[in-house]
Amino acid sequence: MTTHQTSSLLLGLAVVVLLARLLGALARRLKQPAVIGEVLAGIALGPTLFHGALCDVLFPAGIRPLLGALAAVGVACFMFLVGLQWDAAMVRGSGGLAAAVSLGSVLLPFGLGVLLALYLMDEYGTGGRTGFVLFMGIAMSVTAFPVLARILTDRGMTRSPLGVVALACASVDDVLAWTLLAGAVAASGSAGPGRWRILLAVPYLLGMLVVVRPLLRRFVARRPALALTPTVFAAVLVGLLLSAAATEWVGLHYIFGAFLFGVIVPRAGGERLRADVHERLGGLSDTLLLPVFFLIAGLQVDLSGLDVAGLGTLGLILLVAVGGKFAGAFAAARLNRLPVRQSAALATLMNTRGLTELIVLDVGLQLGFLGRDLYSLMVVMAVVTTAMAGPLLSWIIGRPADTGRPADTGRPADTGRPEESAVPERGADRLGRPSAGSGTRSGLWR
Repeated sequence: MTTHQTSSLLLGLAVVVLLARLLGALARRLKQPAVIGEVLAGIALGPTLFHGALCDVLFPAGIRPLLGALAAVGVACFMFLVGLQWDAAMVRGSGGLAAAVSLGSVLLPFGLGVLLALYLMDEYGTGGRTGFVLFMGIAMSVTAFPVLARILTDRGMTRSPLGVVALACASVDDVLAWTLLAGAVAASGSAGPGRWRILLAVPYLLGMLVVVRPLLRRFVARRPALALTPTVFAAVLVGLLLSAAATEWVGLHYIFGAFLFGVIVPRAGGERLRADVHERLGGLSDTLLLPVFFLIAGLQVDLSGLDVAGLGTLGLILLVAVGGKFAGAFAAARLNRLPVRQSAALATLMNTRGLTELIVLDVGLQLGFLGRDLYSLMVVMAVVTTAMAGPLLSWIIGRPADTGRPADTGRPADTGRPEESAVPERGADRLGRPSAGSGTRSGLWR
């Protein structure tokens, strides 16, 4: 790197962090997740405004590969922390309710997304018909677990019966979405000349679940008060990076390896370790690395040429994304005998997309499933669906003050072993009784 490139990179990073913090704080004042402001910061620095003149000055072409590398590390860390936060106990204790609602909120929008892709193929198709169709279905099916958790926390609902069910549904939805995306990447042959390596994904998965996971459990069980020393933190980072590199090499995407490594880190006995990892890694990721990802995403969004036809396509995308998610989740909730209002609230929460959707869209852009025009419209859809969740929830079930408990003022504490988390019982009154709670602790509120 030359002196000019180094100074440009450091100046650009300072601008990204400052703008992300300012617009993120503004979004929170407007009762929106910080991710809304941070995404808008990335778009504002991109080619949508001033035809890209601002980003050309602040981020010359010579430093953009470096910013892309930082963004990739940020996404890998985020996906690891999402996996670390995933709790299978919530799903097992929901009596099939979470699985039913998650399936409904994935399958219906997936099917509608496939139909929409067939309709848009001639205008927006990128050549690979199978990949395009599958990807559009997946992009319509995503729910952002971290954003949903942030909304529930702000309303003081993380320990309410509705909040417990919503978190369980979102966790199942996450796993389904990542599994479908991995299948789409494999089926489309995006691995290139070495696509035979995709066959190694199966032994890799078995090795992580059958070998690495038991070893980690045994290691943590022998050290019940394990602290996050520099050596332990380095070991966590090495495992995260190696797992991400493995899935990238076999022809999947590095996000899957990062997510899986987070999932296999033991919960029982490792509460302190998990909390410390969230605190240390989440702070760096939230403050520096993810804002760089938002910048990279924003540089790919160009809405300057949006015309009436583009607005029509955007309206159709929003109709499929919002309507499919809501209808699928609502119908499944009602079939499980949830009251109408709670079913509508649950369906609204499942429509949050946030950073999870942006990561999926970025994968689609990298692998050629999406062109820039459609990518730009899909980013707008992600922002709109995330922004509307909070106000719609207030309209359906009232303001946070109406829930009978004050909104949380900070990050919720870890409740400990997942087995202690209460979930609603089966029956017509399953959301009508108080719950002992299932807290969720994370620095990821995107």
